[in-house]
Amino acid sequence: MGDPRYIVLFGACLTQFTVIGMLFSFGLFLPSFEAELGWSRTFLSTCTALAFFIMGVLAMPGGRLSDALGPRIVLAVTGTLYGIGFVLMSQVSAQWQLVVIFGTLIGLGLSSHDVVTLSTIARWFPKRRGIMSGVVKVGTAIGQIVLPLGAALLIVAYGWREALLMLGIMSSILLLIAALSMRRPPVPVAGTAASASGASFAQARQGLSARVFWTLCAIQFLFFPALMSIPLHLAVHGMDLGMTQTLAATLLSVIGGASIAGRLIMGALVDRIGGKKAYSLCLLVLFTSLSALTLTSTHAALFAVVAVYGFSHGALFVVVSPTVAEYFGMRAHGAIFGTVLFFGTLGGSVGPILTGWAFDSFGSYTPAFTALALCAAIALVLARTLPKPQALGPST
Repeated sequence: MGDPRYIVLFGACLTQFTVIGMLFSFGLFLPSFEAELGWSRTFLSTCTALAFFIMGVLAMPGGRLSDALGPRIVLAVTGTLYGIGFVLMSQVSAQWQLVVIFGTLIGLGLSSHDVVTLSTIARWFPKRRGIMSGVVKVGTAIGQIVLPLGAALLIVAYGWREALLMLGIMSSILLLIAALSMRRPPVPVAGTAASASGASFAQARQGLSARVFWTLCAIQFLFFPALMSIPLHLAVHGMDLGMTQTLAATLLSVIGGASIAGRLIMGALVDRIGGKKAYSLCLLVLFTSLSALTLTSTHAALFAVVAVYGFSHGALFVVVSPTVAEYFGMRAHGAIFGTVLFFGTLGGSVGPILTGWAFDSFGSYTPAFTALALCAAIALVLARTLPKPQALGPST
């Protein structure tokens, strides 16, 4: 751990572990909000969708701040506030309170966890961006496995409000530790002379680069709704099918476990086969799993389908940052990557709302799962239209 690169890697992993593990855990609290406060799944989904939207809006300035100031300050502020958001959530009694918490503190915490950590890792590991991005996102997967199970046990033992309070305090502490581990390279690392080269943000929106830029934005917009909706609604969907709360929490852990394979395998592959092929493979698996989800009703089959989905879920979070670097270089990586993420969160903010509305309206998640599968299919077609990076010229 003496090598500063691996201290930064630890901080990035811990950030991902905490932020996304807590986000996954929130789905376990939906039945408590429904039972005690009478709030619908559409409303609860809208709150998370608002957080995703704020995440996307703030990812753009967050990426620029990280480029300019480094990751430590950005992550320290946003991470501490993220944990405070869950502490305050334990005290809510009115709908407007939950809306404010998700629209400010939770959204702020989400805004930096990907764009800051992955852009920083891309700078520290220029020759291994894909696999190291995969390692960082393994931290996400472990959080998806551990924190939902921990949250379920805390809910059973202490009640949902006390569980949120304890989880929120823990999150602030862990995210502050993670932030203190993060920093950008003080000078270009050996062999990274090209790390400062590449397209500026303005150049990324001109000529052939513009077509690639907007295609990446469109792909992110189309597949992100599934990645935001499935984890939120999966546990309660399992309970609708007769699972206990603890068994339903295990579904989220299956996503986390399967996503480890997706993150590591695709992280290694994207360095070798390039972003276009990596995207295509990920989206094909996502489409297959979502299509199968519409036909699944037994517990055993649901676990199998969720495992396939988990692979694509993890893999898709790995391929974006290296692909942006592959096409546009590192000159404005944080800003370009943040903008692509913004378009993803636009779609991601709509997905959970429509998924919750579909259940409230039809008493079933099948229409929503079908729509998500269709979006994945369109994204796959767009990915196949991406050119070779060399076609963009010397800016990459």
